[in-house]
Amino acid sequence: MYISSHISIADSEIELSAIRSQGAGGQNVNKVSSAIHLRFDIHASSLSDFYKQRLSNLADQRINKDGVIIIKAQQYRTQEKNKAAALQRLREMIQQAALTQRARRATKPSKNARKKRVDRKTQRGKVKSLRGRVTD
Repeated sequence: MYISSHISIADSEIELSAIRSQGAGGQNVNKVSSAIHLRFDIHASSLSDFYKQRLSNLADQRINKDGVIIIKAQQYRTQEKNKAAALQRLREMIQQAALTQRARRATKPSKNARKKRVDRKTQRGKVKSLRGRVTD
């Protein structure tokens, strides 16, 4: 499976099994195994140590304590579409692990911005003070 220009996973590392979908489906629901159960072992894969570490550190309920990604795809009525959806979700998960957050640079408002803010607060306070009870 192709992830990006320098990352790919062998099909033998991904375990796909067909299971019955949950929910309503009429007469078909108990006969056809159209949902797909995808299992991908992070530690036994051919991914680089960087990706293995980043995937293991993801806070995702689809990763169990043994480091296995479990994805269940049952959105579509056909097995082929569910298989493609499960593989796409795995691809997106690995791509998300590769992204690094830019470091936040602390900033503070300019002197003029602070002055404008205080002026707006003062103006608003004056408007509110005029809403009191009218005295003759």
